[in-house]
Amino acid sequence: MTVAHVDSYYAASANPAPDRPALSGDVDVDVCVVGGGIAGCSTALHLAERGYSVVVLEGQRVGWGASGRSGGQAIVGYACSQAKLTSLVGRDDAKKMFDVSVEAQELIRSLVHRHGIECDLHWGHLHAAIKPRQVDELQAHRDELERDYGYGGTRWLDRNELRQVLDTDRYAGALRDDRSGHLHSLNYTLGIAAAAEAAGARIYEQAEVVGMDHGATVRVRTKSGPCVRARHVALCCNAYVDARISKHLRDRIMPVGTYIIATERLGRARIEALLRENVAVSDVNFVLDYFRRSEDDRLLFGGRVSYSGRDALDTAKATRGRMLKVFPGLTDAKIDHAWGGHVDITMNRAPDFGRLTPNVYYLQGFSGHGIALTGMAGKLVAETIAGQSERFDLFTRLRHRDFPGGPALRMPGLVLAMLWFRLKDLL
Repeated sequence: MTVAHVDSYYAASANPAPDRPALSGDVDVDVCVVGGGIAGCSTALHLAERGYSVVVLEGQRVGWGASGRSGGQAIVGYACSQAKLTSLVGRDDAKKMFDVSVEAQELIRSLVHRHGIECDLHWGHLHAAIKPRQVDELQAHRDELERDYGYGGTRWLDRNELRQVLDTDRYAGALRDDRSGHLHSLNYTLGIAAAAEAAGARIYEQAEVVGMDHGATVRVRTKSGPCVRARHVALCCNAYVDARISKHLRDRIMPVGTYIIATERLGRARIEALLRENVAVSDVNFVLDYFRRSEDDRLLFGGRVSYSGRDALDTAKATRGRMLKVFPGLTDAKIDHAWGGHVDITMNRAPDFGRLTPNVYYLQGFSGHGIALTGMAGKLVAETIAGQSERFDLFTRLRHRDFPGGPALRMPGLVLAMLWFRLKDLL
């Protein structure tokens, strides 16, 4: 039986894609990639283009997880601050990491153009401030980007200038960056998967991995029985990494639920009155709101997070309430789609890349900044397997800790922490 994508605006507007076969027999390859999201498909594409034989094992369908359900915002930088990266690896390497995040945006542009991926890619992003202290923080961030990282082209919009872009009084100003942008995340993922297959990679769906036998040749075992034997393995499971694959990796991330709604089609005139330019927007609260236009004139609005693993409130109602704080004129707009999913966060919100053994690599901990960074991470793994590990090894220097409390206490502890940060948002 074919597994369906989670019901969402993205699934309803997805480009045609094949139902890929399940793994039906043992396979020997150079590289086995576990996970068919952006990171896994990018890894497969960049390796196949170098001539490696590659198999991708996806437990559900390509783009089934965060890659196919997210807010679709491709933002320069990381979920943690550059100051945090500097404290972990020093200023020079933090600068190199920032440059990788900039290259990640250019990689999106290149992949979309080179492979003809139809994913509604648009450039332009606004980080919006609600409170005066956030205005100061964003302006200081702009100065830091220009002074310390040579990142020009951002522009501060005061309240009046912002009103020329957004029809809302909620924000005191915004930092505009036209080198960040937004896209249809599922169609982007499907496009990279198709490009990887065109380059020679093989992708199997409904191929859940339940364990690995390590060695010079790694034996990757699937739930249905067949195995893949590979000289290298890349684990690109993110929030869905299974403890049977690695309890060590599972303990270092927390799957966090986030939720998105899509309004009915508002019509071109009405959506352009709300967002006069086709830019993505996110505020800078810890529990943030983010939104953008769709290609068929809907408002896609995300907000709320759940650290408990439960959606205790009605998703559509609660997220719609947040939307109306930004755009109160949408009280009559129907909600056509409401969905959620998990992103994988680390304790320090820095990405977690590394090796379990010399020939088993992993990518996780994108902490909500995955649209651009996952594709770039796949490229870095491919470089490393091909013998150029310098850039990947930058990230292995980042030190990560397990979430405290074990399975029984880690979520309640984070719920309390989230309440504290929500109180800070209100100050």
